[in-house]
Amino acid sequence: MTGVRIDGNTLRLPGGVAVRFIRTLRLPETGTHPLPPGLGEFPLRRVADHADRVPEAWRARGGVMLPVYLREAMWLSFGGTTEPAALQVGAGKVCAVSGKPWSDRLSRKPQNYVVLPRQPWLDGINSGTGTVKQFVAVPLGLGATVEGQVTGEEVWGGVQLQSFPLKDEPLARWRASRERERTTRAPMHALSFGAAPQMMAAPAPAAAAGMGLGVGGSMRQEVYKDDRPVSDWAERPGGRVFVHLVTPPQWRRITGEEPPPSPVDRSAYTQAGLPWYDYYDQDAEDLAPADTLEGVKPVGDWLGDDHEPWQAPHPSQVLPLKDAPGTPVQDGDW
Repeated sequence: MTGVRIDGNTLRLPGGVAVRFIRTLRLPETGTHPLPPGLGEFPLRRVADHADRVPEAWRARGGVMLPVYLREAMWLSFGGTTEPAALQVGAGKVCAVSGKPWSDRLSRKPQNYVVLPRQPWLDGINSGTGTVKQFVAVPLGLGATVEGQVTGEEVWGGVQLQSFPLKDEPLARWRASRERERTTRAPMHALSFGAAPQMMAAPAPAAAAGMGLGVGGSMRQEVYKDDRPVSDWAERPGGRVFVHLVTPPQWRRITGEEPPPSPVDRSAYTQAGLPWYDYYDQDAEDLAPADTLEGVKPVGDWLGDDHEPWQAPHPSQVLPLKDAPGTPVQDGDW
């Protein structure tokens, strides 16, 4: 399967899909919170460009990699997506929307994808009514990942993406409608503080250790129900990509680059008066929570509380949104 390209730190999948991985603050694991801010993009690099320094399994799967710290949180931004697309998001090949095993087919019962560009971002797994549990990176082998808790095994790790474009006739109808009424797309809930990576020598091959996605705290975010019949979408994916999560020491050895600095302390961010966000789309319908994902426990239950201080944002810091080319990426065998 071809068609996925890397453009800077953006993955571009067939059908006009654009995906960026955004660094963010890790939420407390109690209570329900506004959407946290973005703290810059994770850098992306092609596995094929570092084939002599990555584990053999990574070479076989192809794709891209990004550096992430233990317990660092992230969200997926779909800003820049140009046309309607169905996007599947996997956490260790467990669907982050339905909780079902990874599939190369779209399903509506339960829905196993998000609809773009209506879904502007995804911050975690679909685990509650009008809420998600935040994506948080943890090592494989502890059982703390979504994959480990849902399947009982930790084989894959990483993040998997798969896009399905509209069929020709539904796409033509959408384009005609788009011409009739031009709409304003919602702003992102991100603020960028990224710095350019610094280069260093990278002579050593990487160890085979891997990272996967567990979950952190809960936040107010809807995963929108598709209002199209599933027959409007292509029957097979137009493109897919495996995203490997790499520890900072691995990143240095593989790429010769310094990883981004460690995440900003939550209380320091809040005390600085910087914004948090609420997003609401009154015309969209929220999906019901996935039964298998409701019971996924946060990483603190597995790794212990790290006692990071927390100061809740002042209501005035929570801002309402909306109604309130690149280089080809090599796919592999996964």
